[in-house]
Amino acid sequence: MVKELVRKGYDVIDIRGTDDQGITDDVLWQKAQDLQCLLITTDKGFTIHREEPHYGILIIRLNQPSRQKIHQRVLQALKRYAPEQWPGLMVVMRDAVQSTWKSHAKRKANSP
Repeated sequence: MVKELVRKGYDVIDIRGTDDQGITDDVLWQKAQDLQCLLITTDKGFTIHREEPHYGILIIRLNQPSRQKIHQRVLQALKRYAPEQWPGLMVVMRDAVQSTWKSHAKRKANSP
């Protein structure tokens, strides 16, 4: 999935297989904010940040996840929302439906 996102022009950082793999959710959250990037995860625990200023949260929650299914739902979400829409937006993609939440504490793209 990472290679395809890069091929489509997305700036992607993947912590799997790096020294950052296994960092705590708090550290990962802060890293995403410091890098000003959309956080893509399967961890529903990041919903606690939905009212905070952020650069976007995409949570994939599938009943029987596979790499292919996760990849498909990520691409669907990225097609549905333009890059400038992600700051302050949380999207939860499920098997058949999606939920969205727009934070009132929206960050502007490319601003700390």
